[in-house]
Amino acid sequence: MLQKFSIVTPTLNQAHFIKDTIESVLNQNYKNFEHIIVDGGSTDNTLEILKDVPHLKWISEKDSGPANAINKGFQMATGDIFAWINSDDYYVPNIFEFINSEFLKNLDKKLLFGHLIFIDKNKKKLFDDWKAIYDRDFLIRRKPDIRQPSTFFLKSLYQEVGELDEELKIVFDYDLFLRMLSFTDAIYTEKKLSYFRVYNETLTNRNFRKQALEIFKVSRRNGGKIFDKINLSNLIKLIYPGYFKLKE
Repeated sequence: MLQKFSIVTPTLNQAHFIKDTIESVLNQNYKNFEHIIVDGGSTDNTLEILKDVPHLKWISEKDSGPANAINKGFQMATGDIFAWINSDDYYVPNIFEFINSEFLKNLDKKLLFGHLIFIDKNKKKLFDDWKAIYDRDFLIRRKPDIRQPSTFFLKSLYQEVGELDEELKIVFDYDLFLRMLSFTDAIYTEKKLSYFRVYNETLTNRNFRKQALEIFKVSRRNGGKIFDKINLSNLIKLIYPGYFKLKE
């Protein structure tokens, strides 16, 4: 059975990257999908690109941030399997059929994650990721080691846990996946599912201290303790942000 994929992409002024994202969804050799683009009011040529791609569903209007945009997209979605891919990331070819089959083989699980490939802004490979652990206690107390571009979940699970928390501007994915792991175990695959761009202008790199504060907040409200590794690490980031900050 070919379950329908609903892929949401939030974007704002990413015309220089978004074609890669769109093409990676279109070129999956999988017919049953929809790709929903939620644009926050781009002033570059993003809209011209979207108008030239007839299969897309898209809107362009002001939003309050990526979580708000993604929630809008999922409200429009009609599929069985949900995911979002940011407009500077893109999928590995021909993975949807595999993901669909994994969900059908694991009917007791509603969340799936795989590995990703880190690349620079020019698509040069930096390294492969083999470290993600979707264990709820580990994520709360040790490290927020999630791989959002390589994560897929059933619509029914999204409806159970509710929308992304729009008060969070950076780690809304971390919060959502923690909530999901309260309802289901995750399917893990060693397969590489997506490419993740790393560069100085990303939302995370531009908001390093805010990210640390939000991780601390989400961990604590899920039972994390002050002296857990994750919270000590993020307190240090708040006090000495330059110590941990990654450079391109």
